[in-house]
Amino acid sequence: MNPSGSTKNRAEPPTITTFLTFSAAQYGKAEEAIQFYVSLFPDSQVEYLERHGEGEHVPVGELRRGAFTLAGQRFMATETEGDDRFAFTPAFSLYVACHSAEELTRLFTGLSKGGKVHMPLGPYPSSQLFAWFDDKYGISWQLELPKIRE
Repeated sequence: MNPSGSTKNRAEPPTITTFLTFSAAQYGKAEEAIQFYVSLFPDSQVEYLERHGEGEHVPVGELRRGAFTLAGQRFMATETEGDDRFAFTPAFSLYVACHSAEELTRLFTGLSKGGKVHMPLGPYPSSQLFAWFDDKYGISWQLELPKIRE
């Protein structure tokens, strides 16, 4: 409702997009990660890659910001030189509810290669199949084949 109490001319709600900042040990890997993620998920694409130009504080052509979709969900990414204060942490993870064991296994195999596993791929009390891990870029993922609820 607007201040006058009317629902007419109501503004659209804001858009919420996950924004990943690649820094420290992951600096310089944002574009590689974007291309990697897009290659693994159906209904995914790179929307744009914006690069730094002449006269900026970073090398010309370096990624400033990129937007991409994974399975129809929009993400953005950037890079910043700096210390680990912007490092990725498992306290925030990308959760993927998979439709089949084959899909989950394929994603786990691709995404976890070179990463660190927190909970190995397997059945758990709350899931038919589940895995939690950091990929080689430091992004934390939780993949699940949910139990069928009655």
